[in-house]
This record gives sequence, C-alpha cells and structure tokens, in this order.
Amino acid sequence: MAADIYGIKNCDTMKKAFDWLKANDVAYEFHDYRVEGIDAETVRGWCRAVGWEKVLNKASTTFRELPESDKVGLDEDKAVALMSREPTMIKRPVLVLGDTVTNGFKPEVYARLFKKD
Repeated sequence: MAADIYGIKNCDTMKKAFDWLKANDVAYEFHDYRVEGIDAETVRGWCRAVGWEKVLNKASTTFRELPESDKVGLDEDKAVALMSREPTMIKRPVLVLGDTVTNGFKPEVYARLFKKD
C-alpha cells in the first residue's frame, strides 16, 4: 500500500521525510497543498485522527501573522477553516497510510508505521 504525504515541496522537514521514504523504498504519493490546495473535509479528517491542536502549527509564520480576531475563540471548526484557507498553517508533513494519520516527521514513527526497524 502506497502512503499519501501532504505538505509543501520546499519545506526542510518535508525533504527529510522524502529522503527517509526513498531510503527505505516506501512508495508514496505527494500532494503539494500549496499548489493543489486542500479541502476542509480532508483537514477535518486529520483533526479527528490526531487532534486539531496537533495539525495546526501555531509556530508557523502564517499563523503568527494572523489578526488577533482570527486567533480568539479558536476551536476545531475555526482551525479547519483557517488551515483550509491557508494550508501553510498545517504541521508538515501529514502522512496517511490506510486509516493511520500522522503529522510531523520522526524517523522512529515512520519506521514503526512501515515496519522498518
């Protein structure tokens, strides 16, 4: 089964994930949401799987530059709307393997997912 990996091409963390996948002969499909965009239902699914607080990257420049009114009363619905509008606020990469969703890159998590110990 091929993995789906979501993010933006020129991100350093994405490059580490791509390198790991290639080095471990893992087939994957890359979705560049800066180019292709991302729909709210997909983002909502990730939030259900791992929690919206883990999907939303509050340290991103895009999030930090938001007007305070966008940050007040932040909940899952508001976060999904923000991330769908500005996908660079999504913590990268998002990796989907069957029913499993993970975000961020940690080699040990990828090794466990792909049984590459």
